[in-house]
Amino acid sequence: MIKKLCAPGLAALLVISALAFNSSTNTASAQGAGLVASIINRMERNRTSLRSLRANITMEKWNSQIRDKDDSKGMVIYMPGSGQNSYVRVDWQYPQKEVLAVADGKYTLYRPRLGMAYEGSANSNRNKVSGVLGFGLNISRQQLASKFETQYVGEETLWGDVRTSHLKLVPKGGAGYRHAEIWVDSDGMPVQTKVVEKNDDATTIRLMDVERNARLSSDEFRLQLDSNVKRVRS
Repeated sequence: MIKKLCAPGLAALLVISALAFNSSTNTASAQGAGLVASIINRMERNRTSLRSLRANITMEKWNSQIRDKDDSKGMVIYMPGSGQNSYVRVDWQYPQKEVLAVADGKYTLYRPRLGMAYEGSANSNRNKVSGVLGFGLNISRQQLASKFETQYVGEETLWGDVRTSHLKLVPKGGAGYRHAEIWVDSDGMPVQTKVVEKNDDATTIRLMDVERNARLSSDEFRLQLDSNVKRVRS
């Protein structure tokens, strides 16, 4: 006959089990934190050595209310700067030709089929591309630590067989969005970035065929428009 476990023995067993569970949880947490730190260090090395970038770009805008998406394709060039002073230019080719240029804290969105150019502050909602790119390309290790709770999601292979580490960034304070996500390749380059709004709408930007430190001039980011183009402040 199996003897019943006495109360002291049961208490000891519960203590040992709790200690083992806590030890396992703490080990897993430490490993996760170490992995996140390693990925962020790769991103920081990429950021500090990145002088310019040229790449093909896709953008998916997901509308959660109607459960539908809009896709755009084109080419992007980028030069880092401080805050909203980074240089970005996107030449969209699909679904229609448009040019978005960001320079000197301002943006210009030129729509040739309409003969119109919208102009405004770089942090405007119209300048969604620059804002989403900034989460990966122009955010420092210190900013990540102070502004976000960074979570490791897992290792993922994006289409095109690009192996990446997937991070989720949850704002620590008030923000105009729910969270952001970054997919970082082995060189520390954020090749895909996603921002999820509070209403669950989302914008996902993917960079492909990335050319680091391409030869670029700041003049390429300032559009020279004809005098007959109508300019609209927004």
